[in-house]
Amino acid sequence: MLSALRYQTVNRRTPVAATLVVAIGLGSTGCAGSTGATSAAKPDAAVPIARTCRAGAYRRYGTPRLAYAAIVRSTAVARRTPGGPVLGRFGRLNQNGVPTVFSVRGARLGPRCVPTWFRVQLPIRPNGVTGWVRAGDVDMATVKTRIDVDVSARRLTLFRSGKAVLRATVAVGSPATPTPLGHYYVNQRLIPDDPSGPFGPGAVGISAYSNVLTGWVQGGPIAIHGTNEPWSIGHAVSNGCIRLPNSTLRRVFAAAFNGTPVVIHA
Repeated sequence: MLSALRYQTVNRRTPVAATLVVAIGLGSTGCAGSTGATSAAKPDAAVPIARTCRAGAYRRYGTPRLAYAAIVRSTAVARRTPGGPVLGRFGRLNQNGVPTVFSVRGARLGPRCVPTWFRVQLPIRPNGVTGWVRAGDVDMATVKTRIDVDVSARRLTLFRSGKAVLRATVAVGSPATPTPLGHYYVNQRLIPDDPSGPFGPGAVGISAYSNVLTGWVQGGPIAIHGTNEPWSIGHAVSNGCIRLPNSTLRRVFAAAFNGTPVVIHA
């Protein structure tokens, strides 16, 4: 597989657009099989800075129109609280050779109203876990896209700047291997070597893991991907991943920058 990462970077107050493509191995997403039946534009805004603040104050990040991502510069240590017990250690690249990205939920401000710590969602188990990383260990990026997946309706909606720009029918997890519900984010985008394989032309990896297939490769990560089984669209037959028709997957893949929020609900 190849990985495609595009994000709109905000390094302190200086915008930098970046695009990266690196090679990785196969098998990074473990839910392609069935069960049952046989761009980066210029940044929109810099990191929000308060005009006045109290040292240690907390500022929430993100709206339905704009989200923030944090890209690890070299190494980052995620802690339960600022300076507290360690939750995890992360390098610049993840195990697939892709830059490590977190979804930013908020920040602790210093005496000059500049973030000193970011509260971020982490791409690890348990699903949805958050931690704190030092602001100096990450670069910031803005993301205008958002993905909503209604498992019951088997429907995916892609939003840009708060406006729905794409709706599509999807395949979801079977009753034995359900798609995990929750709030996640896009943490990597993968291009298969074989576009006619089970992932189709691409896979949008998200920070969720299967609640059932814990012994799978890399712990059973979940993705939104294409398929070589078009009959499966509209059915609950996957091992937890969300399948799109290949033509639709290409559109979602092109739009969903790393850091894009993903909400999966019933």
